[in-house]
Amino acid sequence: MRTNQPHSVSLNQHFQIASRYAGIPMKLTVDESMKKGLSLHKEGKLDEAKRFYQGVLESQPEHPDANQNLGLIAITENLLNEGLPLVKKAPHIGLNARQLWLNYIETLTNDSKLEAEVKTQPTSHEAEPNRDSLEEPLGQSRRKKTNEEQLEGQINTIADSFEKGQYYEAIRAAILLIREFPKNPFCWKALSIALKKIGKVKESLAAGEMSVRLAPRDPEAHYNLGNTLRQLNRFKEAEGSFRQAVAFRLEFADAHYNLGMILHKQRRLREAEASYKRAIKLKPDYIEAHSNLGNILKELHRFNEAEACFNRAIGIKIDYAEAHYNLGNMLSEQGRLDEAEKSYKQAIGWKSDFALAYINLGNTLQKRGRLSEAAENYRRAILAVPKFAQAFSNLGNVLSESGDFDEAEASYLQAIELNPTLLQARSNFLFLNASVKFNSAKYLEGAQAYSNVLASQISDPYTEWTCSKDPIVLRIGFISGDFKQHPVAYFLEGLLNHLRDSPVELYAYTTNNLYDGFSERLKGLFESWVSIAGETDKDAAQSIHKDGIHILIDLSGHTSQNRLPIFGWKPAPIQISWLGYFASTGLPEMDYILGDPFVTPESESHHFTEKIWQLPESYICFTPPAKDVTVSPLPALENGFLTFGCFNCLSRMTDEVISVRVEILRAVPNSKLFLKDKQLDHSSGREQVLSKFASHGISGDRLILEGRSSREEYLASYHRVDIALSPFPYGGGTTSIEGLWMGVPVIVKRGNYFLSHIGESISHNSNLADWLAIDNDDYVAKAIHFSSDLNALNSLRQDMREDLLKTPLFDLKRFAGNFEKALREIRYRCS
Repeated sequence: MRTNQPHSVSLNQHFQIASRYAGIPMKLTVDESMKKGLSLHKEGKLDEAKRFYQGVLESQPEHPDANQNLGLIAITENLLNEGLPLVKKAPHIGLNARQLWLNYIETLTNDSKLEAEVKTQPTSHEAEPNRDSLEEPLGQSRRKKTNEEQLEGQINTIADSFEKGQYYEAIRAAILLIREFPKNPFCWKALSIALKKIGKVKESLAAGEMSVRLAPRDPEAHYNLGNTLRQLNRFKEAEGSFRQAVAFRLEFADAHYNLGMILHKQRRLREAEASYKRAIKLKPDYIEAHSNLGNILKELHRFNEAEACFNRAIGIKIDYAEAHYNLGNMLSEQGRLDEAEKSYKQAIGWKSDFALAYINLGNTLQKRGRLSEAAENYRRAILAVPKFAQAFSNLGNVLSESGDFDEAEASYLQAIELNPTLLQARSNFLFLNASVKFNSAKYLEGAQAYSNVLASQISDPYTEWTCSKDPIVLRIGFISGDFKQHPVAYFLEGLLNHLRDSPVELYAYTTNNLYDGFSERLKGLFESWVSIAGETDKDAAQSIHKDGIHILIDLSGHTSQNRLPIFGWKPAPIQISWLGYFASTGLPEMDYILGDPFVTPESESHHFTEKIWQLPESYICFTPPAKDVTVSPLPALENGFLTFGCFNCLSRMTDEVISVRVEILRAVPNSKLFLKDKQLDHSSGREQVLSKFASHGISGDRLILEGRSSREEYLASYHRVDIALSPFPYGGGTTSIEGLWMGVPVIVKRGNYFLSHIGESISHNSNLADWLAIDNDDYVAKAIHFSSDLNALNSLRQDMREDLLKTPLFDLKRFAGNFEKALREIRYRCS
C-alpha cells in the first residue's frame, strides 16, 4: 500500500514528522506500542503503524522488530535505499524473510523508468523455451512450472543477455527467475551485476548481499559485492568482501587487483603494492595491474621501478592509453617535461577523447610557456567532456597567464557553475581577483562562497587541542607545496635558520612529493617533515592535531597546491596566513594574517576576514642566494645607452603598463627594455610582445627578449640591467628584491590593496623610498630623472648590497626576532 507522503521528504524526516504529531499515550510500554503498530500494519494503516514503531525506537533505537517493520514499510513505499539499512538491524532477517525480498523485487518492477527502458531494449533473437514470459512488461509475468529445465533455460537467457550487453533484458529475466527460485544465488548475483551495469548501484547492493547469504563460500559473489561497495565508496566493507573472495579462491587475480585498488584508495600503499603484485604473479599480462602498481611506486618515490611498470604495460598492449597517461604523470612530476609531453600525446593518439590526458598535456605545455597550445588542449578536453569543470578551471589559468583576464574570469565562473564544490576553481577565481581585478566587496563575496562550500564538507572540526596551554617551547607548523626551489622557500630559509636558536620546534607539512636540493636544505631545519600529499583533508588535519601544534601557518593561500581545507578542520588552536598569498583566505578558522604597516594598513582591515597582525617593519625578509653572484659595474657606462629591465611574468604587462614603458623609451634616447619570461622561449610569445610595442611605434631593436634560465644565470642577467621597472598593480616581489641584491634599483608604483602595496614595503624597507612613484606620470618622471646621472646610479649600485644587509628587508636576525615575538604575543592574546 502506497502512502501520500511525497518522496522528496527523506525517510528520517518522514518519521520525525509522524512522531511529532503521533499522539501516542506516554503510558504505553514498548511491547504495547509494538503490538499496536503490528495491528495497524496488518490493516494497511501504514502511516499510523510507523508512528508507533518510531515511538518504540525513541526508547530503544536498536529494537530489531521496530527497525525491521519500518524498513519493510519504506521498501513498500519505494524508499528502497533507506528501508534496507533499517531492515538489516534485525539479526533474524535472512533467507526466510521472503516478504522482504518480494518487496525488494516489487520495488524494482514498479520502477517506471526501468520498465520504460526494458520496453525499448532490443531482445535477443535466439529465443529460449520461456521467451513468451520474458517479453511481457515487468510486474506482469505469467507463472511457469518450476523445474530444472526452466532454471537452466532462464540462466542461459541471462548469460546470453549479458554477452550481448542487453542488461535490461537480463534484469527482467533475473527478476522472473527469482520469483520461482528465490534461493538460487546465481539469479541474485546476475541481478546485482545487471543493475550496476545500468547505473543502479545502490539498488544492486541488496541483490549482491543476498547472493552472498545464499552462497557464502562463492568467491564470485563476494567479488561482485565488493565491486558494488567500492562504487558506493564504502571502502572498508569492500575490502572485507575482496578478502573473502581471495580467501575462497587464492588464484583469483581480479579480486587481488580490486583489493589493491581499495587499499590504494585508503592510502595503504605498501599493502596495495603487495596485492597488485599477487595479481600480476597470477596473471603476468595484467596490464591494469602493471599500470596501477606503477602509480603506487611513483607515490613511494621509487621512480625507476614505476617507469618499468608503465613500460611493461605498454609493452604488453601498445595502445593502452592509460599506461601512457600514467607514465606522463610520473615524468611530469620528475620535471622531465619533454618526455611527459610525448607520453600524453601517445595516450591521446590511442584514445582521442581522453580528456584527462588533454588536461595534463595542457598543464605540461603551460609549464613550458607554450600558452596557446596549452589553451588548445584544455579546449579539446572540454570538447571531449563538455561539462568538465576542471578543464574550464585550467583554461582560466592559462588565459590569466596570457593576460586575458576577463576571459579567464569567465572560464573560472563556468567551472564553478558546472561544479560548485570544486574548491580549486574558486581558489583560482580568488587569486585572479586578488591580483589584477581587485574589488574588496566582490573579492570577499567570492571568499565567503568558498568558505560556505568548505563548511558544508566538514563535520565536527576540532574545538580542543592536545598542545600544552602554557608552553616554553612553541610548536609551529607550516603547510606549503613550495618547500623547494621557489620564492616562498627563498624567504623562509633564512628565517628558519635563525629560529633554530630560539625555543621553538618547527614542523613542515608538504602538500606534494616534489623534492629538490633546496628541499633537502629546508628539511634539515625542521623538527619534523611530513608529506600530506594524497591524504584527505580530514586525515591530514588529524595528523597535525596529534602533533600538538600551537600555531599553524599557511604559506599558500589560494595559490596552486594549497590545502586550505585542512584549516577548516581547525587542527591547531591558532591559525595564520602568511608569505605565499596577498589577500584574505576568507576562512573564519584563519585567525590572523601577518602583514606590515605598508601592505596591510589598518585603513584596509575591511579587505580581510582575518585579524591583521602587523610585523613592525617588513612582513618578509630575503635569504641571500647560496651561490654568490657578484654585482657588476653599471652596464650603461660600457654600453653607452640605458637598459631598463623587467623579469616579471608577461601577464602583468597590461596595456597601461606598456603605455608607461613606451613613454619612458621615448623620453630616454637609445634606451632599451630587457624582458625575461618563460613565454619568450617561444616565437609566439616573442611575436606577441614585438607586435604590442610596434603598435606604439617602438621597433624591435629597442627590446631584448629572453626566456627562462637557471637561477644563477637569471641573477647574472641583472648584469645587463641599469634600472628595473616593476609592473602594476601586480608588481614584483621576489624579482624586485633579487634585482636589489644584484645592485639594480627598482621603480615601483603606489597601490591601494595588499598586492599592489608590496612595492611600497620593499622601497621603504630597503631605504629606497624615493624610488616609489605616486602615479603613472611620476613613474615616468622618476625613470627619466634616475637615468640622467649614470655616475650616481653606478655608485648606488656598488654600495647597495652592503647597505641592504642593514635594512629590515635583509636583516634576518632582526626579522626572526620580530617574527617570534609576534607569534608569542598572538598565542598569549589567544590563550
